[in-house]
Amino acid sequence: MIVRRFGVRGRLLAVAGTALVALVAGCSQSTDGADGPPRPTSLADGPAPGLAVPPGDNPLAGMAFFVDPDTPAAGQKSRWAAGGRTDDAAQIDKIASRPIAYWLTAADPAEITAEVDAVVRRAGAAGQMPVLVAYHVPQRDCGSYSAGGAASADEYRTWIRAVAAGIGSQAATVVVEPDAVAHALDGCKASATERFALLDDAVTVLKQGPATRVYLDAGNPTWIRDTGALADALRRAGVERADGFALNVSNFVSTPDNVEYGGRLAQALGGARFVIDTSRNGAGPWPDGTEVDGGPSWCNPPGRALGAEPTSDTGLSGVDALLWIKRPGDSDGACRPGEPVAGEWWPDYALGLASRS
Repeated sequence: MIVRRFGVRGRLLAVAGTALVALVAGCSQSTDGADGPPRPTSLADGPAPGLAVPPGDNPLAGMAFFVDPDTPAAGQKSRWAAGGRTDDAAQIDKIASRPIAYWLTAADPAEITAEVDAVVRRAGAAGQMPVLVAYHVPQRDCGSYSAGGAASADEYRTWIRAVAAGIGSQAATVVVEPDAVAHALDGCKASATERFALLDDAVTVLKQGPATRVYLDAGNPTWIRDTGALADALRRAGVERADGFALNVSNFVSTPDNVEYGGRLAQALGGARFVIDTSRNGAGPWPDGTEVDGGPSWCNPPGRALGAEPTSDTGLSGVDALLWIKRPGDSDGACRPGEPVAGEWWPDYALGLASRS
């Protein structure tokens, strides 16, 4: 059986600071121009992110997403420039200068609270919206290349409350648990009931933040073909309390294919909105079968390219944003000899993505 999914794990950036947080059983104590696209709204001068969004409206409209100056791509650019590889440095800047999601995988609750708070504060100081990825559900990817996650349901409930505590009343967009819902239908069926309950709880807890936008991951168009079954699973996982769903996280499926599939899924959900990961879909998926060079075609396929830049001004019906959720240049896993483990920065692969875009 072919599992059409993506191993996804983000390598965390180091964040200094003392973690001293009291966790509670609930959540935190916190909240067109005619001449071209509108200027992205900063968090300082835009509508208050915590205000209720009327049905059918884009909760991310006008938002500028956070460009973190301290990423592997930024460091690579500096090293290559200093070493005389100026052309390569210019290519890698296509990644370093773009807003990319920040993945949350650290297990310790106090550590994750401090880490989230640090990232969200830096984004707020820049007047930008951070995109975070919660990736710690038990049996995270059913024992594949991105193994890990919380050891128990109770541990996960504590962890997601620690994430919410770090956000507090600050503005943030959270993509909840890549692969989790799709795996519950294909791969982790035995734990589906518990997983749906944990995801539903995660959405509920995160949405208590007055300025938190939440998108529940829904896999990609090549995985769960039955949008009716996927819609039912997403409902069980709490999508109706979220701001929408996310597609194509860490995958390569083209934007038009995601828009078509997402539109059908949105219709099955009664008009839900969605975001699309375009970080590496500029050349589409690997075209020649399910394997390449002895490894699965979803894992570090050659010849791929960066996709459309992140924006909340998509011009696409029902699509709140195009985002770079997967960090371009992070490995999908050690799927072939010599490839880095999942989430490890891979300069040569990053350079290939950039040079072909």
